[in-house]
Amino acid sequence: MRWLLTLCALISLPAFAANPLVKVETSKGDIVIELYADKAPKSVANFLQYVDDGFYNGTVFHRIIDGFMIQGGGFDQQYQQKATRPAVENEADNGLINRRGTIAMARTNDPHSATAQFFINTVNNSSLDHRDKSQRGWGYTVFGRVTKGLGIVDIIEKSQTGSGSLGGYPARDVPRDAIVIKTVSRVAEAKPAAAPAKKSEADAEPTSK
Repeated sequence: MRWLLTLCALISLPAFAANPLVKVETSKGDIVIELYADKAPKSVANFLQYVDDGFYNGTVFHRIIDGFMIQGGGFDQQYQQKATRPAVENEADNGLINRRGTIAMARTNDPHSATAQFFINTVNNSSLDHRDKSQRGWGYTVFGRVTKGLGIVDIIEKSQTGSGSLGGYPARDVPRDAIVIKTVSRVAEAKPAAAPAKKSEADAEPTSK
């Protein structure tokens, strides 16, 4: 009887939640990203809606800082900004941190202004982590990590950059040659949720231009 109760208990245990995976096909190669839907549900739902709408297809990495991050998801290949849906709530207080290989939401100085733009940390950037719920302390929401193609991220990071124009406004750190995001699509397979990272260190701040 005891073994039967144990068996019933095992059968009734919930399955591990699977994190969504997306593939970012770029002009430099493919990047696969695991999304932490359990830790940043609003940010992940927002990102996946843009993915499902095809919003990111044909956009570019428009801001690249070697030793910091690569940023994309907001401008087309003519460096014109795309119209977005309303901003999503900042979830940077979710315990996840801006370490190398993580993906986070870009925003303006307003903590709750993130829309479609994202960045991938190329180093550990603890200055971007949540400290408190003040304007300066909110931090940048980490909502996933690169599981394949971190070498492609490194190649993109080393792109030559300089002064340029984004949406008709002067900007720095713009790639000399367009780094195109050809498509972003869901990957059918998924894996059990991974444990979040521990703290690290950093530099400047990604912003939505």
